[in-house]
Amino acid sequence: SQALNISRSTVQSIIRKWKEYGTTANLPRHGRPPKLTGRARRALIREAAKRPMVTLVELQRSTAQVGDSVHMTTISRVLHKSGSYGRVARRKPLLKQSHKKSHLQFATSHVGDTANMWRKVLWYDETKI
Repeated sequence: SQALNISRSTVQSIIRKWKEYGTTANLPRHGRPPKLTGRARRALIREAAKRPMVTLVELQRSTAQVGDSVHMTTISRVLHKSGSYGRVARRKPLLKQSHKKSHLQFATSHVGDTANMWRKVLWYDETKI
């Protein structure tokens, strides 16, 4: 390793490869290598986390500026694997003045109720078994 000016571990791995496979050439791998490198993938996830409302087209442009031109499906797949999904919040109607009044009336009429009484109440989102 000193004569070739390379590290000892590199020489060891080359010798091990020669003994095992009989060649030092790069061997074929299983499957296609990923289009995005690990660094580019992390940068993409970071960008999407930093700006939640960013579109796939904008993410595609930003990865192209870095040097990795990938399809929108690839970007979507990377984000899904990381646990990020594009979702739209459900629209909820705003409380009207009458709703607020009825909430207040209910709260003031039940202000003195005990915890035991509330255990007997069956709420809409529960099931009685």
